[in-house]
Order: sequence, then C-alpha cells, then structure tokens
Amino acid sequence: MSKPDVVTNAIGGLEVPRHVAVIMDGNGRWAAARGLPRSEGHRRGVEALRRTVRAAGELGIGFLTIFSFSTENWSRPASEVRDLMGLLRRFIRNDLAELHRSGVRVRVIGEREGLDDDVRRLLEEAEELTRANTGLTLVVAFNYGARQEIARAARRMAELVAAGSLDPQSINADALARHLDAPDIPDPDLIIRTSGESRLSNFLLWQSAYSELIFVPTFWPDFDRNALESAIADFGRRERRFGGLTAKVGS
Repeated sequence: MSKPDVVTNAIGGLEVPRHVAVIMDGNGRWAAARGLPRSEGHRRGVEALRRTVRAAGELGIGFLTIFSFSTENWSRPASEVRDLMGLLRRFIRNDLAELHRSGVRVRVIGEREGLDDDVRRLLEEAEELTRANTGLTLVVAFNYGARQEIARAARRMAELVAAGSLDPQSINADALARHLDAPDIPDPDLIIRTSGESRLSNFLLWQSAYSELIFVPTFWPDFDRNALESAIADFGRRERRFGGLTAKVGS
C-alpha cells in the first residue's frame, strides 16, 4: 500500500479522508453495562456497522476498512466465536444485495486458509459480486493480523527469490508493500478506535505509519454518523507532515 493519499471531500470546510479504518471495539462492554449477553452487543455492533458504511458513502469517503475478526479472536470462548461467525454469515447473506445496489465494492484482507468452506465462499462471493462497483470500497479485515500479513509478504518474496524471479538486492519497503494483502488500496489517512482503548492491536501496522489515530470513548454499538463526523473534524484540524517539517495534504 502507498503513503496516505490526498483527501477528496469536505464537511463544513473540513477535509474528509480518502481512507478511514475502524477498530470496532467495545461490544462486550456495551452489553455488560446493560446486563445483556455479549452476543447482543455483537448484534448491535452489526447495526453500527450498517450505519457507518452508509454514512461513509454519503460523506464521500473512498475506502472504509473495518477490523471485523482478528487472528487473536480465535482464542475467545467457542460459543462467542460461533456467534461472531453467525453474524458474519447473516451480514453477508442479508446485506450483500443492498451493498451491491449502493455501488459498494467489497474487498477482504486476512488469512483465508483454514476457514470453514462456507465462510470462505461467502467472502469470495461478496468480492466477486461487487468487483466492478465504483462507489465506496469496504475492506473487511477478517481473520486478520498485521504481523501475520507482513510475514506472508516476506514469505512470498522469499519464494520468488528461491525461484530466481526476484533479486534480493531489489527488496525494499516498496517491494514488501507490493506483496501485502491489498497493495492497490491506499494507506489509511485516519484510524479510529472506539471504546476508549488506545492501541492498534495488530491492525494495519505497516499501512498506519503516517495515519492519524483517533481514540474515542464511545462503545462501538453506539457509534453513529455524528461520531464519525466528529472524528473527521478532528482529523481535518491536524497537520500531516509525513516525517517532514511542513504540513502536506497529499503524497
């Protein structure tokens, strides 16, 4: 992926980032605070996702990446993993047609090997059906971990070197970026994490080198368009230097 790209739209005079990534955190704590099972928090989280996808498209955001299921999430209780897989299945089956009608293009990043066949087929169906769409690109990070993604890229390059089709002397940061899961998608300009936690948790570690990070106290099920616009307004007030001395608005 490339360096964060130029923004493309505006809200009230403030620029909207081309690519927003979201760590959707706090479903369980939202449910616990209301005496509800964690599964209800995840269900309400799906509703927040629908709102956010709709708002992102309306605001002119070009790419929205969501951290839907991490490689570390497999360590959760088996019943919770089953609930999360069920929600994914229902979301794709129930929402894919609407996403397609809205012109949303779905991309999936993460490790697919070892997934249940029906889950893998659903992910592939979502990508194939929406491949030609030209609206918002919804990037679903599923069974995803950033360290694992970087390791996969390194392994791909090692295989090319072993095959004699890649010169080791040509390996640099740009070369590695070209072997990540979605090298054609620009790096996120803005990463939002909900629930008040202030860490990336193995999410887009390579691509976030120059991203603006915003941590909001709102639990994910309560996240809405107003919360998204507030984060974008914060983003618009920041000066992005990309390691230099003067602010830059693009690459």
